Amino acid sequence: MPVSLKYAVVERERRFLLSEVPEGATTRRRIVDRYVTGTRLRLREVREDDGTVVLKLTHKVRLTDGPREVACTTAYLDEDEWAVLSALPGRTLRKTRHLFPWGSRVVAVDEHEDGTAVAEVDDGEGPSALLPPCFQVIREVTDDESWNGVALAR
Repeated sequence: MPVSLKYAVVERERRFLLSEVPEGATTRRRIVDRYVTGTRLRLREVREDDGTVVLKLTHKVRLTDGPREVACTTAYLDEDEWAVLSALPGRTLRKTRHLFPWGSRVVAVDEHEDGTAVAEVDDGEGPSALLPPCFQVIREVTDDESWNGVALAR
């Protein structure tokens, strides 16, 4: 069945395993992702440093055979909707997201509970984005399925 992009945003993200979280983040967010079992749905709770909490339901559909191009649709939830949906079975992933401005883009570095650091950069419509030279890249993990959110939540 063809994927409708009517309400979706197309993401073209690349991911890189880093040796550490670099210095210089302008923003930090605490994120709890809950991947609903047997679906392509993710519940996300984002806590800003100022105490603001954002609750989201996200649906991601791959547009190609691999993870490089994804249609992403997001709905913002209130606390009652969140309570109903978060009761569904799923796997949870907790991380701190560090944001780094880089030219016209923003690089997100997710620091997982075990200290692992994974950088994400969205290529958008342009050429493949590079990471800032201060990032200590171990390797690109974009096509390695063991580094996507669902796999890390297992």
